[in-house]
Amino acid sequence: MTRTLSTEVLIIGSGAGGAVTAARLAEAGRSVLVAEEGSWYDPDAHEPSSLDEFTARYRHQGACAALGSPGVAFAEGRCVGGSTEINMGLYHRLPERFVDQWRTTYSIAEFDSATLRRYADEVEAIVKVSRLPGAPPESSAVLSRGADALGWRSVEFDRVYSYDESGHGTKQSMSRTMIPRAVAAGAVVQADCTVRSLIRKGRRVTGARATLRYPDGSTEPVVVQAEDVFVCGGAIQSPALLQRSGFRHNIGPGLKFHPTVKVAARFDHPYDHEEVPVQRVTEFDPYLTIGGSASRRGHVALALVDSAPGDLDRLLEHWQNVVVYYAAIRSSGSGRVLAIPGLQAPLVTYSLNDSDLSRLARGLVHLGEMLLAAGAQELFPSIAGGPIVRSRADLAQWWGALNRTQSNLMTVHLTSTIRMGDNSALTGADSFGRVWDSDNLFVNDASLLPDAPGVNPQAAVMTIAARNADAYLAR
Repeated sequence: MTRTLSTEVLIIGSGAGGAVTAARLAEAGRSVLVAEEGSWYDPDAHEPSSLDEFTARYRHQGACAALGSPGVAFAEGRCVGGSTEINMGLYHRLPERFVDQWRTTYSIAEFDSATLRRYADEVEAIVKVSRLPGAPPESSAVLSRGADALGWRSVEFDRVYSYDESGHGTKQSMSRTMIPRAVAAGAVVQADCTVRSLIRKGRRVTGARATLRYPDGSTEPVVVQAEDVFVCGGAIQSPALLQRSGFRHNIGPGLKFHPTVKVAARFDHPYDHEEVPVQRVTEFDPYLTIGGSASRRGHVALALVDSAPGDLDRLLEHWQNVVVYYAAIRSSGSGRVLAIPGLQAPLVTYSLNDSDLSRLARGLVHLGEMLLAAGAQELFPSIAGGPIVRSRADLAQWWGALNRTQSNLMTVHLTSTIRMGDNSALTGADSFGRVWDSDNLFVNDASLLPDAPGVNPQAAVMTIAARNADAYLAR
């Protein structure tokens, strides 16, 4: 006989959206069970961006991709805390330029700057958004130095970090902030719990079918009964689960992300690779941004292998001299998530249009200009067989080299597969995340964002999740 668990509110997923929802509802007195597919790790159990962290906390150990021409690699967290455990902790509120635009286009009720600022203030009081207390790492100074030399604007990112008196920073991921608050208020977190499908009865969802995984490798099927259900698995897993459960109206199309091209820059002296650059070049906002990436030895090797496979050993002898930077765009193309019967993982596709490729090439060239202005000696683009650049005159070669067959693109920001708003012709859920054709099924994660925001979406996800949770409680 299948074991049954019962709760008032079932929350599927424990990332930025799920953790905020769980804390908000539990502190309001609701009985909450959080089902998380991944395991629960100590936040300090793995070195950031290490192979051990990829193996433990990333879905498919980091090997995810959207099929297309070109394909785009992406990463998803698969652990308690979701992708907040594996990201770099950079933080930016939803740019106000999109608030009126999204509200008007998608008919989103109670979606205005004043409301979102109020919820952002409440969230940030918990997760401790701050700036570096001291000087930024030298790899970050490269961005400001290069931008200044070219007369471009740049700013320092906020971070979800808390700093002690000595200046030591601790990333305020969900496993350190919202999840402990939810548990303290009575929520139950069931890790290693994979939800396969939702149980429907007319317009209501009465629970979910799930599988528990135990340390010895054994599994147990369970049914979770619930009065209301929040799906917070992210822009890939949430639409896949809804599709497997028979919900189809505007569920899965419209995938948006920030296609990103990288450059490994070699300098004439070593750099500190422990910290991620916190500076961002904003000269070309909102459609193009330039920043710094994780640059540990493995990241450097991956960034060099495209354009310098025959010279990799020599370059890695002095890998500390190499730092990885990126140019990311707001894409006018889009993608789709499709759950295929018999396959555990959904099919993810993305179609970059010609204007996206042109914008990426422009971003790559601007990134090269900035790095050379900051003193880089050699630049290695993430293009198969891509030209190695040593002078500004060489940059012209990159325009034609970044094409559909040679580009190696990636992203970490995935949104928009279940858009919110009261215009049901364009959206998969109403203004507060209730899925169309259901009375008690809600989505509360990055899927709801109508478009890619041009910045890390974590702040927008948490802000909107808090707003939606309050709307649910008011019902």
